[in-house]
Amino acid sequence: MPDYCRQAGGPGALPATVGNMTPDDLSKLRFLSEPRIDPTGDRIAVTHSRIDFEKDRYDKSIWMWDASEFRAFTAGPGDTNPRWSPDGRRLAFLRAGEAKDANPQLAVMPSGGGEGTILTDLSLGVEEHRWSADGRFIVVVGVTWTEEWDGLSDEERRRKPRRISFHPYRFDSKGWVHDRRRHLWLIDPSGVEAPRCLTPGEFDETEPAWAPDGSRIAFLSRRDVRRGLDSGTEIWEVEVGSGKISKVAERGMWVAPSYRPDGYLHALGNPDANYPVLFTFWRLEVDGTWTDLTGHLDRSCWSLVGGGPQVEWWDQQAVLSFEDAGRVGVIGVDPTGGVQELIGGERAVVGYSVGGGKLAATISVTTGPPELHMVDRDGLRSLTTLNDGIAVTVPGRYFTVESDGHRVDAWAYLPEGEASVPMLLDIHGGPASQFGFGFFDEFQVYAGAGYGVIACNPRGSSGRGLEFLRAVTGDGWGTVDLADVTAVVGEALRLFPRLDRERIGVMGGSYGGFLTAWLIGQDRRYRSAVVERGCLAFPSFSGTSDIATTFPLLYLGEDSWEKMWEKSPLRLADGVETPTLVVHSEEDFRCPIEQGEQYFIALLEKGVPTEMLRFPGASHEMSRSGKPLHRKERFEAILDWHSRYLRTQGSG
Repeated sequence: MPDYCRQAGGPGALPATVGNMTPDDLSKLRFLSEPRIDPTGDRIAVTHSRIDFEKDRYDKSIWMWDASEFRAFTAGPGDTNPRWSPDGRRLAFLRAGEAKDANPQLAVMPSGGGEGTILTDLSLGVEEHRWSADGRFIVVVGVTWTEEWDGLSDEERRRKPRRISFHPYRFDSKGWVHDRRRHLWLIDPSGVEAPRCLTPGEFDETEPAWAPDGSRIAFLSRRDVRRGLDSGTEIWEVEVGSGKISKVAERGMWVAPSYRPDGYLHALGNPDANYPVLFTFWRLEVDGTWTDLTGHLDRSCWSLVGGGPQVEWWDQQAVLSFEDAGRVGVIGVDPTGGVQELIGGERAVVGYSVGGGKLAATISVTTGPPELHMVDRDGLRSLTTLNDGIAVTVPGRYFTVESDGHRVDAWAYLPEGEASVPMLLDIHGGPASQFGFGFFDEFQVYAGAGYGVIACNPRGSSGRGLEFLRAVTGDGWGTVDLADVTAVVGEALRLFPRLDRERIGVMGGSYGGFLTAWLIGQDRRYRSAVVERGCLAFPSFSGTSDIATTFPLLYLGEDSWEKMWEKSPLRLADGVETPTLVVHSEEDFRCPIEQGEQYFIALLEKGVPTEMLRFPGASHEMSRSGKPLHRKERFEAILDWHSRYLRTQGSG
């Protein structure tokens, strides 16, 4: 790896403008993701997406940067996930057609442009794809119906009873999974050989990775009788020629298997699948043991702020994401565990790739969505400014709070001016996630409506090490995290006198929905609340969620009904006085809608001002990637609710 990469870092380059962003402004923003730099380092393909409210969809296409210009390379509207062939002459990507709910298929087109050739026709489409090192084949994760469900009409599939024999049988954002399989398929881009399923059978496979010599492919799969009932997965290999499958790593918390160029298998995660862990970087040794190469950093090498887990190879160094106190950077890790900072500073890297001795990345800061950047001999430089002047935003002001001897990271987003403003505490999900130095439309819309938004990473969040992350397990659940957010509220009121201590609202989704409901059940200071897609009643959650069999045990430390009820916000509903909007999606399989329904009825019976907002056909991810009109309507409903009880300037 070139030495000049050591100096990449520094403050974010996007200008901070001040004003008010509205829900309508979402359609003005341009989002760049999945940057893939070609083997020469001269071109970067990236997924470009924008919201189209009129058609209620995301328009996605592949764009190309080549030093002279940045332009649309494919027409869209459903083109994603570009990947260069090893010789740089072809670009593979996933293409979904215009039809509603069209399944993406694998497409390849010449790097100079032209028409994309569709290479697959799998009944439920393609989810992942990887080139072999010699460019002869592409492995894809293809989704197809099981024999029982294949060939039926949509009407018959809706009518037919579902006979379930394992868990999870449905999964959030994917829907039913018991009636389909995710297998590895070998695709010949020349079209000479017909597509071949490498892993037929009753199990699912994900995250394929080619061995350097092309003889085998590693992948993730769970194949024992307890699959789905215990957390974790195994790593397997399939021989491309014979189809022989063998297990190479026992069950652990594994993601992103990858081979070093000399053939050593690596993965992110931890051999221990039974406890919340940081995703550190491990090497599988010849004797079958694992070596943790980044455990000494006490930080995760995968950030939920970005895309999926990712490992890139730069000679013998692995290029990894790196979370630290709200920042998301990129590091290089050598075989001894030595680390180089490749991209640092107060920013969030959401995607990256290497090629031609250069590093391409999409990077956001608090005032703008991700833009395309490159690390070369001149250090880190910005290549695009698509969002400059499109939507007016406010910068996040970073501060820290000491709580029970722990440092808690926090940010304040204040509207322009000096007038007093109501405070809105926003709590993230996870809990093993983090707010940080990247762009978040929620903060901008609420600040634009006149709220002083406070965001923080209480114990249980990632970004502050393993002890900090695990502090929220067992008796810490709902205890140390509550103490931390309460300390942040107090410090924010002290640091920012404009925040009105008589007008404080709180909101959060998923785990944030849990902690919001937990707070208002015990603290009377909050005048308005939004409980969104929350985990609110563990006893029923433990039988209805797609992670029902693992999450309560991982975090509560036991699955007894007494313990689960003790840690459930529904138990505290009788103590709630805060007017509360309950927001939930009807096809949320992570925190099923029965959670919100129970909580809404409990508040209604007590006489608390409450409403329930239900989104049909939407999943747990609705606020981030749901239908554009749903996202806009959600914003409008939340702003309406808070304005009733917090009364921002200009409200009725």
